Amino acid sequence: MRIRATVAAVSGTLALSALAVPAAHAGDEPVAPKASAAVAEAGDAVGAQGARRAAADVTVKDVTVNGGKDVVIGTTAKKKFSLAITASDPVGIKVSSGFLWLGPDLDTADLITPATEAEYNPTCVNVDDTTSTCTLNVTADPARLGNAGAGVRWNVYAAVRNNDDELVKPQGLKSDIRLKRASRLTVNASPEPVKKGKTITVSGALTRANWDTKKYAGYTKQSVQLQFKKKGASSYSTVKTVKSDSKGNLKTTVKASVDGTFRYVFAGTSTTPAVTSAGDAVDVR
Repeated sequence: MRIRATVAAVSGTLALSALAVPAAHAGDEPVAPKASAAVAEAGDAVGAQGARRAAADVTVKDVTVNGGKDVVIGTTAKKKFSLAITASDPVGIKVSSGFLWLGPDLDTADLITPATEAEYNPTCVNVDDTTSTCTLNVTADPARLGNAGAGVRWNVYAAVRNNDDELVKPQGLKSDIRLKRASRLTVNASPEPVKKGKTITVSGALTRANWDTKKYAGYTKQSVQLQFKKKGASSYSTVKTVKSDSKGNLKTTVKASVDGTFRYVFAGTSTTPAVTSAGDAVDVR
């Protein structure tokens, strides 16, 4: 089930919770983050002139998600990762916070938000007198993701408040990473033992998380390398490239020559991370 939420105005970031954790509707559909009343009132009190100055002077210099590394998510386990917002203003930055969203607009967006109200409160570090980096954790739940969310850059909704209590919510921010569907890869070389010169069949399967069905399924028509490491050697060499079939299965044959270990290696795609199988040793007699 995906999050379908309507984002109410986020009037500021954290006094205690400028962004409050989404509450549950009937049917467990969370609502969008909302500003606390105290912060909303503070934001309203700034006035139009202050808001215009903040919009002109507050600059988001960088948005970093998960330290710049892609986030790999399976079918059941929630994944917590960081969202860091670096912003600048001549008067300095008090606090920044936010969340990730994906969709044509915020009214129909899928969201990745902090899992608890407390996690909307970031840890902020001053870079200098005008610039601060504020970091919070957000949590992706595969129960609320769909396959369309893999391999694309999610948007970042940010709220930044400067030291004059002026608020700005920058538009058009993008995350620097992509969410990827977790992958699995297996290998089996048979028969074992095998006579020298005889045929070894090396089978396996390439699967990945399907966020629509919440199950793992075959990743079809993908190129996978079969590699071999001679007994006593320190590294693998590529033997050939094998294509996964319509169910994600792999199968090829080689001639038995020496003792060693076979494995499959998948380089990954924009939606699916690289993965390497465990090794399967063969005893050639």
